[in-house]
Amino acid sequence: MKITTTLATSSTPDGESLLLQEHDGHHFLKVGGVPLMSTNASSSEQQMAELACANMPAKPRILIGGLGFGFTLRRVLELCPPEATVDVAELLPVIIDWNREFLKKVNGLLVDDPRVRIHIRDVAELIKRVGKDRYDAILLDVDNSPDPLVQKGNAGLYDKGGIALAKAALQPGGRVVYWSANQDKAFARSLGKIYRSVECIGAKAYPKAKRFTHTLFVAQRE
Repeated sequence: MKITTTLATSSTPDGESLLLQEHDGHHFLKVGGVPLMSTNASSSEQQMAELACANMPAKPRILIGGLGFGFTLRRVLELCPPEATVDVAELLPVIIDWNREFLKKVNGLLVDDPRVRIHIRDVAELIKRVGKDRYDAILLDVDNSPDPLVQKGNAGLYDKGGIALAKAALQPGGRVVYWSANQDKAFARSLGKIYRSVECIGAKAYPKAKRFTHTLFVAQRE
């Protein structure tokens, strides 16, 4: 029987327990006892990057909300040229620390890639203060779904005002991709009221999965 090892513990701003564990060579993150992510189920995060980075300009500016275990960041860096600027907003400093300390062999070293700028702050702040330097792509994987699990304050990213702010932070032709653990027809309708082009794309947790368990909401600014 293989043992599950607890590597580190912390808590979210809302006081929920945050647990990093290792089992059989894979890492798992739990919030309040609920599994949030793992290193053996990263296909949807990589697909998210591929959808966001389609038709990038020569010197793209990209914003990733939520570092997690770095799989979205890794795929973005694989797809983007050396001249790219990739801002990563991570609200929980321990997530960055754990990537460097425990996940070096996974994606931990990517936080120090010269194209990457790490911001220990709410991604909503970067979106609000974007100014003239708008993004070609915004990837939002900050919570479990439009119904927040990690932090209640994340709900503001998914309401009408948050959607409009994300659109304003995009270059013309730019796109935003929202990751969700499930389908959400109400959120899709909210996106449709602000964007002309919206897609709801099923995503697998891992390549050989039989079902599309996650949803990627893709909206493009005309």
